[in-house]
Amino acid sequence: MQFTRRAALILAASTFAASVALAQAYPSKPIRLIVPFPAGGGTDIITRELANKMHGSGYTFIVDNKPGTGGNIGVDTAAKSPADGYTLVMGQTSNLAINPSLYSKLPYDPVKDLSPVSLVASSPLVIVASANSPFQTLADVVKESKAHPGSVNYASSGNGTVAHLAAESFQKAAGIKLTHIPYKGASQGATDVISGQVQLYVSSIPTLIGHIKSGKMRAIAVTSLKRVDDLPQVPTIAESGYKGFEAVTWFGILAPANAPKDVVAKLNADINKALKDPELEKKLGAQGADIAGSTPDQFGKLIRDDMTRWGKIVKESGAKID
Repeated sequence: MQFTRRAALILAASTFAASVALAQAYPSKPIRLIVPFPAGGGTDIITRELANKMHGSGYTFIVDNKPGTGGNIGVDTAAKSPADGYTLVMGQTSNLAINPSLYSKLPYDPVKDLSPVSLVASSPLVIVASANSPFQTLADVVKESKAHPGSVNYASSGNGTVAHLAAESFQKAAGIKLTHIPYKGASQGATDVISGQVQLYVSSIPTLIGHIKSGKMRAIAVTSLKRVDDLPQVPTIAESGYKGFEAVTWFGILAPANAPKDVVAKLNADINKALKDPELEKKLGAQGADIAGSTPDQFGKLIRDDMTRWGKIVKESGAKID
């Protein structure tokens, strides 16, 4: 009995020491950071800003854009990677909270197959038109849509994205019908709106703010409850006559399920430290994103809560992808 107890204590001590050593040595090589959307979009921009900020604190990230199927391909790749802390993914509201209800056969379970590390940022959406568009305000859009249902079209980065479902929710609130034109990424949709081939675009602010500030696009409304500091002249949908309307997308880092707890804790601490840096806050703020650090548990709860919330919206909208 004494020998068995002693052996168990030695084994426990050895396991603890190995765990501590792993955390202290981590990272000992570059980390693959998957972005499940094309380069140039909001998720990609936020990911690269965070990766650049953490580069000077012992981390080397290789950002790997793996777009497709509403972000499912990139997230699934991460979920099926070795759980050693050297493959991470920048998840987002669409692929973690919406897709479980939207897709009949999702290749991963956001709760069971991934380990939340930290929330990184959140951002409202913005509705834009080309600089030459006759639509000056949200009221203009509503007026035209009521006069000619379905005649006004809008682009988004894909079926079932936050932008798509936010637009569906707004149509229900306003009693109008718009025609949805889904794209596979942000860049082509932006090009077509600027040229006037598509009338409106609904997307995250980091994706479109450069075009807004350059004067190529006109921002009509944002989907947060309060105005965005970097776009103070743009009204919210809520203040435009649709009280309480809100749709915000968030971004966060996850590892494969069962990633070492000490590695997750170290990543969480270092990510949250980077997020407190005034320079990073300024850069993300200039993109219309708000810093939003968290603990792993807090991020996990957000994912579960939003799966319920957006699942209801998906059901009400009737959206479904087989």
